[in-house]
Amino acid sequence: MTDKIKQFLETDLLEKYLLDNTTQEESLRVERYIAIYPEVSTVYDELQDNLEAFAKLHAMETPDGLKNKILNKVKAENKEQSKFYKYIAAACCVAFLFATASFFFWNQNKSLKEENTIVNNKMKTIEDNMKQQLEDVRNQFIVLNNPRTKKYSVKGNLKAKELKAVAYINPVKKLSYINVRNIPNLPENQCLQMWAEVDGKMINIGIINDINDKNKLMALPYGENAVGYITIEPKGGNKSPTIENIVANISYCN
Repeated sequence: MTDKIKQFLETDLLEKYLLDNTTQEESLRVERYIAIYPEVSTVYDELQDNLEAFAKLHAMETPDGLKNKILNKVKAENKEQSKFYKYIAAACCVAFLFATASFFFWNQNKSLKEENTIVNNKMKTIEDNMKQQLEDVRNQFIVLNNPRTKKYSVKGNLKAKELKAVAYINPVKKLSYINVRNIPNLPENQCLQMWAEVDGKMINIGIINDINDKNKLMALPYGENAVGYITIEPKGGNKSPTIENIVANISYCN
């Protein structure tokens, strides 16, 4: 455990945060530490469990008949004793209400934290997807505009004469893309699927659907002496290529 984490845990910020007694700046600091450091997250979970146990312990239902027993006993005592028991009953009511309120606010706080975690996870997923898309756009720009990029024309065999595509290979940046410009008309129960053989491993690139955007590029895994294939497969694609249904070969990265 680093000195930074140890110093943070020695403060009472986690306890104040659980009871919603932190400022906005303190709350942001606590949430950042919980998200980044597993040690802080573990202590926070333990504090939550302890608070829940405390709240449940002091939020027990009043036993049946207790109220009548207390009232009967109060009536049997003198005036001084009557006042004393009224104070005791009032104190019990206050304690019960406090425990109930504590459990309620703890439960509400826990629900808000869970919702906040879900939202943060969704935002992280969206952010990662955007970064991946931006990276892909950047790579496409490099491939299309770099003078070292090589272009390979790809045509289908007799089973798919209408198939036309262009492969773009950049050996310097080690990037490979393919642009499928035209696909043959296939029965509804068939589709075109692309594969790449890199370092002896067959990789599924995906299904080639109808060409809505003729400028769209599909990323190919780069490898020395890699080979790409386009096959005709059953609708929905296959786990491995059907060798007899290969309609185009793409030799690249030479």
